[in-house]
Amino acid sequence: MTRKFLTTVAAGALFATAFAPAAFSQTAPQPADPAATNQAAPADPAAPKPVTPDVTKPAGDAAQAPAAKPSTDMAQATYLTEQAPDQISANSYIGQSVYNGNNESIGSINDLILKKDGGIVAAIVGVGGFLGIGEKDVAVPMEKITVAQNTQDGSLKLTTSETAESLKAAPEFKTLAMQAAEKAPAATGTDTTATGSTTPK
Repeated sequence: MTRKFLTTVAAGALFATAFAPAAFSQTAPQPADPAATNQAAPADPAAPKPVTPDVTKPAGDAAQAPAAKPSTDMAQATYLTEQAPDQISANSYIGQSVYNGNNESIGSINDLILKKDGGIVAAIVGVGGFLGIGEKDVAVPMEKITVAQNTQDGSLKLTTSETAESLKAAPEFKTLAMQAAEKAPAATGTDTTATGSTTPK
């Protein structure tokens, strides 16, 4: 008898749990406070209407203030808009002849060496040779070059206290690429001999 009772209780428990979700899903519990949900409560004509803030307009004094415009002074301070009389374009240097104290051309500027954070370190002057053949590059510090600019047409005249002989005797300037190219064959030990066979088998 006890066994039959336990079997009936177990079957009832299984039955209740199997159909309980279906029974509960048909009726949803109602919240006690209608304001707690997104559904509006029935309107009471005597009750004052709640005030909802307008999120499209800023509150307070910001509603009357116009949007701030970018300052033209700030834009001009950030970007250059024109070249000043005391500024020289790098293109103005490249290709310019360099003159000695006797007004003789001793070479021309092939490149400029700049610091990463700004400023010119040296002018690379090509000296010797003829029409670029046999020419060598010498880095002349910028403090040894005087720049005179023609106020009429903006042209430059570069002079130095160096002589053609002193520049020809100076060591040749090597760029980072040239230095890497010199180190590459020695570091890798490249063998240029042919290893293939041309004899047919």
